[in-house]
Amino acid sequence: MNRALRRVSLICLVLFVALLINVNWVQGFEASSLATKPGNGRTFSASLQFQRGSIVTADQKVVAYSKTNKNFGEYQRHYPGGPVYAPVTGFDTLFSQTGIEQAENKDLSGTDPALDVHNLLDLISGKPKKGATVELTINSAAQQAAYNELKASGKQGGVVAINPQTGAILALASYPSFDPNLLATLDGNKLQKNDNRLLNDPNQPLLSRATAVTFPPGSSFKIVTGSTAFSTGKYNQNTVVPAPTQLKLPGVSQPLINFDGEACGTGRVPLIEAFTLSCNTAFGDLGMKLGGQKLRAQANQFGMNNPNLTIPFPVAESNFPLYTDPAKVAGAAIGQESDTVTPLQEAMFAAAIANNGTLMKPFLVNKVTAPDLTAVSTTAQTALSHPLTPTQAAEVKQMMLSVTQSTSGTAHATAGTQATGGIVIAGKTGTAQNGINNSGLDDAVFTCFAPANSTPEIAVGVIVKGGGQGADASAPIAVKVIQAYLASLGK
Repeated sequence: MNRALRRVSLICLVLFVALLINVNWVQGFEASSLATKPGNGRTFSASLQFQRGSIVTADQKVVAYSKTNKNFGEYQRHYPGGPVYAPVTGFDTLFSQTGIEQAENKDLSGTDPALDVHNLLDLISGKPKKGATVELTINSAAQQAAYNELKASGKQGGVVAINPQTGAILALASYPSFDPNLLATLDGNKLQKNDNRLLNDPNQPLLSRATAVTFPPGSSFKIVTGSTAFSTGKYNQNTVVPAPTQLKLPGVSQPLINFDGEACGTGRVPLIEAFTLSCNTAFGDLGMKLGGQKLRAQANQFGMNNPNLTIPFPVAESNFPLYTDPAKVAGAAIGQESDTVTPLQEAMFAAAIANNGTLMKPFLVNKVTAPDLTAVSTTAQTALSHPLTPTQAAEVKQMMLSVTQSTSGTAHATAGTQATGGIVIAGKTGTAQNGINNSGLDDAVFTCFAPANSTPEIAVGVIVKGGGQGADASAPIAVKVIQAYLASLGK
């Protein structure tokens, strides 16, 4: 054999060995990841040959299921709740998933290893393979009320309701929303057309404003500022604080004022009165005395600045930066500057107070059940943090009660017992400036819990973009959600 042939033979041998190594590497180490890639035609085709598991609410309302499409001969996803549940279920398309469909895909598709024994038994008995059922924590009455009220407002916004004792999410609604059935079609051309239309819609219906968008919290953040003060041990609800009509801020010419330039009592008022009237000057001054570092630490305890929060799908991070400039600290203490929150975060504010100072980790999936009705997994209730002691939480609760029950409270007219049909709600309003020079376009915020005269069973966070005052636009929505939920429990 001459030298040239020897070199060609060696090159072929090296290439052949490399090919063998690559084949074994792919089969041994990359098989699982390749199988789950959207572009894997074989896996994709196989997934349409068996029935994907259903998604049901806590009260057993089916919000996603699969049945055979007679035209294609394969299983197609259906969403009976349409836009009402879209921010929760997400969608399952030919190429991708979102929401619960994505987060619980292994269970719904039947590919989770925990389902292997159940799938094997089905194979032996001759039953067709089927995915697991995912039971949500959502209450259908609360969810429907949340969506209906948001839609009736005609404005962009989000609502989240939580059981403060457990962390279970009772409602998670967004408006505008979309119909997931448009994306569940098995017709590729129709899917692309519908997807492009939704993506190009200027109202961004695919965007969940309950968990994926942040807004300024406005005065609802005074819950955190007040909590920070109580946690120092130097303040209580009756501590008298300065509350001038105008608060001069260091280094800036523009003073901090109250809503519409109003006076705050006599100019020196108990902290509970400043909270009830939502006095910006009192809480701006309090924030400067507490400092940005303490405010941020307390905000963290309430769940802000947490990039890893999942419910189980990821949620947008609510932000409270570390402010060092006193003027910015004053603005941040009343929920302005660069403070941002999701409606979920707003619900978490109230939930922590309602649960005696303990914030439970919010979760959306109650349990997963195999096709043979065996429980595969159940979500454990866990504490996320302890922002306040029970005594300190009780102080904040009294201030939140004053907002709705006192005749001078900012939410008395819309969330007092006359407006709620006797349900006692504790809450805090927020009218958040969003950079638009028109007070009527401020974002409306409200966070609350009920019943506040017994063991609280629901905490609600509402944000309506461009809704104006929180008491007018957001509080009535929260009231409807609370009424619907308690009525569903027979209360």
